[in-house]
Amino acid sequence: MTRTILHLDLDAFFCAVEEARNPELRGKAFAVGGKPGERGVVASCSYAARRNGVRSAMPMSQALRLSPGLIIIPARHRLYSEISRQVMAILHDLTTLVEQISIDEAFLDLSDIRDDPERLARGLQARIRDELHLPCSIGIASNKLVAKIATEVGKHLALKRIKAQGAAEPPNAVTVVPYGEEAAFLSPLPAEMLWGVGPKTSKRLSELGIHTIGDIAKWPEKELIRLFGENGRDLSRHAKGIDNRPVVTERETKSISQEVTFAVDVRDDKVLQKTIREQSGRVASQLRKNGLAGSTIKLKIRWPDFTTLTRQTTLGHRTDQEDEIAKAALELMKSVRKPNQAVRLIGVGVTGLGQPIRQLGLWDVDSEKARRLQSAMNELQERYGRDVIRRGE
Repeated sequence: MTRTILHLDLDAFFCAVEEARNPELRGKAFAVGGKPGERGVVASCSYAARRNGVRSAMPMSQALRLSPGLIIIPARHRLYSEISRQVMAILHDLTTLVEQISIDEAFLDLSDIRDDPERLARGLQARIRDELHLPCSIGIASNKLVAKIATEVGKHLALKRIKAQGAAEPPNAVTVVPYGEEAAFLSPLPAEMLWGVGPKTSKRLSELGIHTIGDIAKWPEKELIRLFGENGRDLSRHAKGIDNRPVVTERETKSISQEVTFAVDVRDDKVLQKTIREQSGRVASQLRKNGLAGSTIKLKIRWPDFTTLTRQTTLGHRTDQEDEIAKAALELMKSVRKPNQAVRLIGVGVTGLGQPIRQLGLWDVDSEKARRLQSAMNELQERYGRDVIRRGE
């Protein structure tokens, strides 16, 4: 199955948090960091400051010379860590396969989500903007290497366009590299954008007449290994857009959920019921993939005025079955939604997770058959799409 990896980078994170707390800072040249008289450095700077040449890790005294009148704000790391935690919680609402690589960056594996990746990316962007007032840029590709570089390229192009318009604002870029086009996407980019190409390697490549990632890809792998040791093998594979590393998460899974914000508020009962069944199927599939089952079914629903309700029910046993999850979620929706009431967002989740209990008793043959039938259906749906086979209604 083709992998879909999303890389998310919060744009000028520390500054964005400060702007969210104090909107008067928007559009102004300011930096988060230490005082210039105390040998302070720039931890983060606004896009208006960047237009004056200010950069992260620059001595604050130098930043002040480049940008007279620069506003200096002391870093509030405890606040930034808390906001980062809130962002990561939003990402975990989409999938449990989240690898946080820094306070403002993460990879997500969306391979099991049967939805348009770009639509999912823009939905994440919108939710982080609406709920936390933070901008972010996203790259999507078949692996982590290309997804991260896609984010960087997207941000660069967006900022170039914004600068040409005379503005100073975050890029908010979404860049998608289609499957099979990884090498072509990387080819014209500078060699130093590739992972593993530091200053020394970059200098050596330049001496060999290698200036782009495409130039690296043209060299025989054996020759690169001879010149750069084992790093040469990685250079060769990465330059061709090959990266098989998985998204690794050490976070204990406490819940698995799916939700969607509709482009237009939905009143149609059949559409809402179908959405809940599809979400239940995805949640059930993710549970089985993780070797888990859950005892508490949750429904999240949001009305057009942004009022959000969460309701839950606890079963007498753990389940990883689509039908049981959907039945419980549909009952929860029935208990809170009035006839013809419009819905902006709806989501299904399962908590109370643990190992599935498969102690087959004398009267449990039917439930075991149902489990095997569900597994067979899942295999077909993963291979050919969810619409290839469905249960009768």
